[in-house]
Amino acid sequence: MKKTIIGALVGGLIIFLCQFLSYALLNLHKPAQQYTEKQETILNFLKDQQLAEGGYIVPNLPETASSEDMENYMKNVSGKPWASIQYHQAMDTNMTMNMVRGFITNIVIILLFCWLIYRMNAPGFSTILLSALVVGVIVFLNQPYTNFIWYKNFDIWASFADALIGWGLAGLWLAWWLSRDNRVAVRVKHKEKEPELV
Repeated sequence: MKKTIIGALVGGLIIFLCQFLSYALLNLHKPAQQYTEKQETILNFLKDQQLAEGGYIVPNLPETASSEDMENYMKNVSGKPWASIQYHQAMDTNMTMNMVRGFITNIVIILLFCWLIYRMNAPGFSTILLSALVVGVIVFLNQPYTNFIWYKNFDIWASFADALIGWGLAGLWLAWWLSRDNRVAVRVKHKEKEPELV
């Protein structure tokens, strides 16, 4: 259990640091978080509309729209500008709690991954590393890419790099850390089979 906890703490920290580099230091997600000099005008306009907090696709149809309305909508909006809006009434600038929650989430993710690894029969270094990379690809395809198919997020390549690099580095650590006992056991077994020199 101690080995799993240490593996999860360090693995979670690796993913957390990769996320920090990607979102803050290197700012790879900048294409999806760009500055516009018209921000005050846009925010004031949205505030004046008295929108409820939530996500909006503009243009869109009300839930009561008929199939005929939907058909006309699809014809009318094709090839025209559209926007995705995530509207919040107040910005939360408490970075500390957000970072703590993010770090704890990363630890839980790696704990779950360790649980999967321990279900394997004596996994070696390459099995653990490849499993981590496969999980990274699954994470990317399940949310960022599936979302991109519909909403064309501008930071899709950054999300791909996040998944591969974060899970790849965490996988390297876990492959070394979790497979150590297996390597020792193989060496001991090999030593036992060596013929004695007379």
